[in-house]
Amino acid sequence: MAADKTSTPAPATTTAAATAPAPTPAPTPVPVQNATHQAGGGVSGETRKVKTLSPVLLSYLQKIYKSHAARDKTWHPDETAAFIKLVQGEDADAHAHAGEKWDFDAFLHYMTSSTTNITAPPQSQDLSYPLSSYFISSSHNTYLTGNQLSSAASTDAYKNVLLRGCRCIEIDVWDGDDSDSEADSDTSVSSSDEEEAAGGTARSSKRKSTVGMVKDKIPSSIIDRLEKTSLGKKLDKYVADKEKPETTTAGAATAATPATGTAAIPTANNLTNERGGDSASIISSTSLRKQSSAKEPRVLHGYTLTKEVSFRDVCVAIRDNGFVASDLPLIVSLEVHCGPEQQEAMVNIMDQVWEGLLLKEPSGDPEALPTPGALKNKILVKVKYVAPDQLQGPPTPPDQLDGAVVGAGDPNNSSISAATAAADAKKAKKPSKVIQALSKLGVYTRAVSFKSLEQPEASMPSHIFSLSENGVIEVHEKSRRELFDHNKKFLMRAYPSGLRIRSSNLDPAVFWRKGIQIVALNWQNWDEGMMLNEGMFAGTGGYVLKPAGYRYEITKTQTPLSAAPTTSPTPTPATSAHPPPSQSSPSPPPPQATAVHHYTMDLTLEILAAQSLPLPPGDTNPNSFHPYLKVEVHVEEPGERHGTDPVPAGGKEKSGEYKARTKSHKGCDPDFKRQELKLKGIPGVVPELSFVRFMVKDDQTLGKDELVAWACVRVDKFREGYRIVHLLDARDGMETEAVLLVRVGRKLVG
Repeated sequence: MAADKTSTPAPATTTAAATAPAPTPAPTPVPVQNATHQAGGGVSGETRKVKTLSPVLLSYLQKIYKSHAARDKTWHPDETAAFIKLVQGEDADAHAHAGEKWDFDAFLHYMTSSTTNITAPPQSQDLSYPLSSYFISSSHNTYLTGNQLSSAASTDAYKNVLLRGCRCIEIDVWDGDDSDSEADSDTSVSSSDEEEAAGGTARSSKRKSTVGMVKDKIPSSIIDRLEKTSLGKKLDKYVADKEKPETTTAGAATAATPATGTAAIPTANNLTNERGGDSASIISSTSLRKQSSAKEPRVLHGYTLTKEVSFRDVCVAIRDNGFVASDLPLIVSLEVHCGPEQQEAMVNIMDQVWEGLLLKEPSGDPEALPTPGALKNKILVKVKYVAPDQLQGPPTPPDQLDGAVVGAGDPNNSSISAATAAADAKKAKKPSKVIQALSKLGVYTRAVSFKSLEQPEASMPSHIFSLSENGVIEVHEKSRRELFDHNKKFLMRAYPSGLRIRSSNLDPAVFWRKGIQIVALNWQNWDEGMMLNEGMFAGTGGYVLKPAGYRYEITKTQTPLSAAPTTSPTPTPATSAHPPPSQSSPSPPPPQATAVHHYTMDLTLEILAAQSLPLPPGDTNPNSFHPYLKVEVHVEEPGERHGTDPVPAGGKEKSGEYKARTKSHKGCDPDFKRQELKLKGIPGVVPELSFVRFMVKDDQTLGKDELVAWACVRVDKFREGYRIVHLLDARDGMETEAVLLVRVGRKLVG
C-alpha cells in the first residue's frame, strides 16, 4: 500500500496540549456546510492526518523508532522495509519510501500521515453487479431534524445526509392545503381491516397496549401539548370505541371515488405514521375536501406535531446536494399521502427540478436490475407499483404504503397469516391510490406491498419490499432461507419500528446479514446503529458490494445486466419466486451459516496513549475528566447463524460478550501505559459484516459513564501494527483532532 508520495518527508509539528480546549456548548444542529465532516455515511474512510503531537504521543513514537533502529540509531533501507512489512503488515515493495533511509523526522511524517490510519484506505469498487448485490447507505424519515413526534421537517436535513454520503432518502408527501392539519371533530378512528375482523375484545387490548407503549416513550411536555390537539382526543376515542363497527377503515378510506379537483382526507397510522407499525388509523368521516390548486404538496410526518416543508424545496435540496459526496445512484423513497391532483403536481415538480437526473420510464418492463455503475448521477424513484390495467382510487392509507403489510411483525400483529393473505387477495383488484403518471417513475424500485415471499410480484425484477424491523424478524424466523435467497436477486428495505419515538435505531448489521440492501436509519440520532453505519460505508460512496455468498452471481449463459431495459411480461399468479421445498427432503442448514466463510478471530490491542480528547458536555476542567477506552466487537451470534435462537426483540444482538476496557486515567491527553486488551476466540466472524467499536468514556463516580468520542471499523478494513485511530465527537458525530495510538494484532483462523 502506498504512502503519501511527497519527495521530502516533512517533520510533524510537536506541540503540547498545555491547556484544555474551550468547553463545547450544548448540542445544536450541525451547519450544512460542515456536514462533509460529520460521520454516519463514511467520513472516517477519508484521508486524515495528525496535525500536532502531545508530549505523551511524541515520547512513544521516539521509543518505537529507537527500538527498531540500527546500531547507529537510525533506520537504513533494511530497517525501514522490515518495519513496514513485519510490524505494519504492509507490502514493502508497494510503499513509496520503503527502500529509503529514515531519520526520526521521516518516521514522524509516516506515523502522522493517512498511511497509518487504522481504517484501510478506500479502494475502487466493482460496480458491475446488479443493484441487489450492494448494501446501500439509507435514511429513515429523512426530513425530520429530531424525534418522530414534535421535531421540525427541514430541507437542511436532506442536505445534511446527502453531503454525508446517504444514497437512499425518504419523503412523506401530503396535500398542500391546510384542511388536514387539524381534522374536524366529526372524524372517527378505526383500526386496520385485519383488526376489524379480530373482534372487539382483542382489538381493545391491542389498542390500549399500542397507545400505552407510545405514550410511555413520549416526553411529558409533549404529552401535555398533544392532549390539547384533535389527535390527542382521537387517541382517547380510539381506545374507548372498541366495539363500535366502523364503516370506514384504513383499507378503504371512503366508499366514494374523489371527484375531479378533490381528494380524500389522508389517514395516519398511529402517532408516528410508520408503515407496518401499530394499527391505529385516523380517518375523516367527511370523505372529500376541496383542494387549493395554488398549494403545492408538502412534506411532514402526518398527524404528529412535526413542522412541514415544501415538497418543491425538498426536491431542489436533493438536486443541489444529491451528487456532491457521491456520483452513485440516489434512491428517493416516496410515501404518497396526497390525492390525484397533487400527485400530478408531484410529477410535474420532479420532472422540472430533476431534469436530466431523473431516471425515465423504460419502453418495457425491466428484465433485470441494472448496475450502480450504469446509473451514476441518476435519481431512482421508489414509489408504489400500479399495474398498467389497474384503475385509480382514493389516496392510499399510510398502513398500506411503503410495501408494508399492516402491523408487519410488530407487537400483537401477524403479517403473514392465512387470514391476511386471503384479505389481501380479495383487495387485489381494488383501485390504486397512486396515479399511473407517478407510479411510472418507479423504474427499478417499484414498491410492492409484502404478503409473502411467494407472491407473484416476488419474481418481478424491479420490485422492492419494505418491512419494519419486526416484520423482517418474523419473516426470517418462518422463512429464513427464502428470505436470504430473495435478497440475492431482489431489493428489500427495512425500517425502524414505529415505537422508536425518540428516533433511536435498530442494529443494522442484523439486517445486513439477512441480505437486506437498504437498512434505513435515523441519521439525526447518534447511537450504536449510526456508528455501525459509519463503519460499514467508510470511504465507499454509499454502496458496498456484498460478500460473494450474499449476491447473485451471473453465469456465462445469462444476459449481462445493464441499464437498458428489455420487454418482459408481468409475472402471473402461477409464477413463484421461491417454490416450497419437498416435504420429504431434509431441512438444509440456514443460509447465513453456509453462504460465506466464518472465521474465529483473536484480537489483541495494545493501547499506548490518546490526545486532544473532547471534554464531556458542561465540563471545563481536564482534571475532573477521567477517560477510559472501551473496545467492543460486533459479530453474528452463533444461535442466529445456525437458526437455533430467534433474533432478539428490536433486532439488537447481545451486548458485552466480546468487549474489554482499559483503566481510567486523567485529562485530555491520557497515557494508557501500553495496557493490553485481549479478545480471544471470537467465533462467527465474517470480516465484511463484523465491526470493532472504540468508545472513549468518562468514568463517573455517580451515574452513567458518558461517551465523549468514538470510532468504528469494519474488520476487513482493520489494519495491524502501530495505528492511529481518529475519533469522532459523540455529541454530533463531527471529526475531531482527538486520536488514539494503538498497536493491533489480529489473527483469523478457519
